[in-house]
Amino acid sequence: MVSKPVQVIAISGGKGGVGKTNVAINLGCALAEAGKRVALLDADFGLANVDVLLGLKAQRNIEQVIDGQCSLNDIMLAGPAGMKVIPASSGTRRLTRLDNFHHAGLIRAFSDVASQIDVLLVDTAAGIGDSVVSFVAAAQEVLLVVCDEPSSITDAYAMIKVLSRDYGKQRLRILANMVRSEEEGRALFEKLQQVCDRFLEVSLLDAGCVPFDEALRDAVRQQRPLVLEAPSSPAARAIRRLAAQVQTWPLPRRSQGHLEFFVEQLLDPSGISAGRG
Repeated sequence: MVSKPVQVIAISGGKGGVGKTNVAINLGCALAEAGKRVALLDADFGLANVDVLLGLKAQRNIEQVIDGQCSLNDIMLAGPAGMKVIPASSGTRRLTRLDNFHHAGLIRAFSDVASQIDVLLVDTAAGIGDSVVSFVAAAQEVLLVVCDEPSSITDAYAMIKVLSRDYGKQRLRILANMVRSEEEGRALFEKLQQVCDRFLEVSLLDAGCVPFDEALRDAVRQQRPLVLEAPSSPAARAIRRLAAQVQTWPLPRRSQGHLEFFVEQLLDPSGISAGRG
């Protein structure tokens, strides 16, 4: 039986504090509620926090998988709404500098679970360091989370510039987060689009916006996803609209496809050619 292709979506934000991890968690839950088999990879190998935000206790993490001590299935945590969580190890610096041998171990590990998931969400670390850019560049889809602050826009532009110039990424999706209105979200997208149109050869796609919502703060305190804790809140409704949109995004053509391609590119990011993203 030929398995379906796995959709790989990297969620990044350039600077920290733009809410990308909460977007990743809630998008994953919304997709799982819609019937998708979702895995969320915490790719912040220095300051992992997805398991903490969800109140999950990770006995083992991806470090043990890389070392060959256990399989990826062994460390996957059962998250809310049926989503699977792949925890990283907080404060372990060696995970930010994996060598080729350990990356090869990751390829084997992910190949083993390819038939079990439909969507892999990759929550990256903040910044535009090599490890962050490698994850983002290898993903099929890039969702860049920005907010209406000068530093967020500047860092987002820097990320887009690196991805388009050095990795051949020609298309990225922009999500305006914590906005006061849809008009503010649209204006934020257009502001970023204008500067990119002027200086870069890249296509930005508007993924919509998520409003600032006090309910999110309460959900974080409860260590629960907003879409489950306050499903009728404005931000939760916006996330569900995003999830519906994600389900219309094109899938990779090959069976299992982009999951294998994604992990393989972590071995050799320079191998990503223009047009393959």
